[in-house]
Amino acid sequence: MNGAINKQTNPTSITNTSNDGTGCDTLIRNVSVIDGSGAQPFAADVAIVNGRICRIAAVGTLDDWQATQTIDGHGKVLSPGFIDVHTHDDTNVIRQPEMFPKLSQGVTTVVVGNCGISAAPVSLKGAPPDPMNLLGDTDAFNYPTFASYVAAVNHARPSVNVAALIGHTALRSNQMDRLDRAATEPEISAMCVQLSEALAHGALGLSTGLAYGNAISAPTSEVMALAAPLAAAGGIYATHLRSEFAEILEAMEEAFQIGKHARVPVVISHLKCAGVDNWGRSGEVLAALEQAQRYQPVGCDCYPYTASSSTLDLKQVTDTFDIQVTWSEPHPAMGGKMLAAIAAEWSVDLHEAARRLQPAGAVYHGMHDDDVNRILSHPATVVGSDGLPNDPLPHPRLWGAFPRVLGYYSREKKLFPLTVAVKKMTGMSAERFGLTDRGLVREGYWADLVLFDPETVRDAATFTDPMQAAEGIETVWVNGVLSYRGGAEKIATGPRAGRFLARAGT
Repeated sequence: MNGAINKQTNPTSITNTSNDGTGCDTLIRNVSVIDGSGAQPFAADVAIVNGRICRIAAVGTLDDWQATQTIDGHGKVLSPGFIDVHTHDDTNVIRQPEMFPKLSQGVTTVVVGNCGISAAPVSLKGAPPDPMNLLGDTDAFNYPTFASYVAAVNHARPSVNVAALIGHTALRSNQMDRLDRAATEPEISAMCVQLSEALAHGALGLSTGLAYGNAISAPTSEVMALAAPLAAAGGIYATHLRSEFAEILEAMEEAFQIGKHARVPVVISHLKCAGVDNWGRSGEVLAALEQAQRYQPVGCDCYPYTASSSTLDLKQVTDTFDIQVTWSEPHPAMGGKMLAAIAAEWSVDLHEAARRLQPAGAVYHGMHDDDVNRILSHPATVVGSDGLPNDPLPHPRLWGAFPRVLGYYSREKKLFPLTVAVKKMTGMSAERFGLTDRGLVREGYWADLVLFDPETVRDAATFTDPMQAAEGIETVWVNGVLSYRGGAEKIATGPRAGRFLARAGT
């Protein structure tokens, strides 16, 4: 890493002491602080009171302070908690509030509601339409208003903070009798009412998943009209592009056009060059993004893998790269097998095998390392996992995305310095999504913090064994509460301390 840190072999030392009221709740001593701004590391002691960082001082300056808990972080990095800007944890933060896959990799905040799908506001007329089924079965959707979702999150008190986008497909399913057509003006008006209610209760903005079958019939004009309430509320527009394949430049231009029309920032979700025929195009894709940045606020997120994961989509079935089936409702025994192997077993072609498996999920090994490297290292890129927590064989990004950036991409590949890696997962993310007093190690900011070993941090999750906690994440605090302890234990600790985070200015 940039800035040498003395390495010690002993695990992080944690000592409980009495608090006589003159000190702090937690004192983290002798750490190398990477503060999330991109600045160089510096040695410091950090004190926490009432969930916030109350003091950052030179090592030894706070030796006379009394603390309820003192932690010796010698040889370790203290950074802001990681912000996962692209998740599908909408229902899991309520149904499985321990959120161990995220907490164990240092994530302290998740942004839900991506790709046009959200848990709220939703009033289902039957089974959740694809890809809303990625969030769970019908019984997982219990939030007809966004306010009811916020209340449920705060009641569940998940282990991580939760901020939320509103899904375009979710709004469509509420108001339309069928999703294979454009919405009418009255339907768009009804969607706008629901979006405005959500924005009033702290939603970050609108997301779309225009590549999916239940949104692809929506014309650009529909999304433009629906985005109308965003500017006045200070919201953003995040989009899973209409195409990440050959037509990616046209899809990006559509996204920029929507952002210009609505006068709001644009975030391109999981930017990639998908499909073998698209490999090598990341240069022109990023050039298009940079050109748009000259006239409007535009950014993107990226996950650190060359494989994507979603529902099994017939349009993406090909023999040019491997496709692994992760689940199948009619054929559950096929989960974990390659689509080509299933097709051979059934003596059918790939498309027929995929048709028989549906509804199903899949991992698509359809990207090239060079493109991922170029996009991930671009100054406009922040990190999001895009993990699917309800998948029985999830993509390893669910458990390993953030340690993978620190270990594999920064330390081993030297794609960027550790300070840049942390900035892409903390300070930049908080600024882009309007999360106030988060994302930096600053006095007065909320104490969402991660202590990690820069020499050993790495992702342990693999495609064949994906549910593995990362190595080298030593300690995690959420709103000042010690929430995870790594090392040999790898356990959640203390009360769950997450909360709903409303958009800045709400």
